[in-house]
Amino acid sequence: MNKTILEKRAHLVLCIIAAIMLFLALAPWPYGYYQLLRFVICGASIYVAFMAYNWHKIWATWLFGFIAVLFNPLIPIHLSRELWQPIDVVCALLFIIDAVAIKNPIQSSSDGFEK
Repeated sequence: MNKTILEKRAHLVLCIIAAIMLFLALAPWPYGYYQLLRFVICGASIYVAFMAYNWHKIWATWLFGFIAVLFNPLIPIHLSRELWQPIDVVCALLFIIDAVAIKNPIQSSSDGFEK
């Protein structure tokens, strides 16, 4: 039985949502949007880091762990809007790259035959 794309990339939808929210953060929004953004990006980063750790992608574990710390809502890092904008774009691109490039190595190595 073939595995669906969501079984191989369980984090795909979350990464796409995170990337869209980060790109939308470039527009002027009320402060509440940026607070919500911190929660969503921190949570998505923790999940992606956890999945990367389970899939033995150590570089992604560290990278998304750093993003989780950067966007954490409990002890926020206060930067100017001019600094946040390029950070948002880079992080959005990293979420897109992660969604495309990283997949579960155990499930994706299956050639379609059940054991």
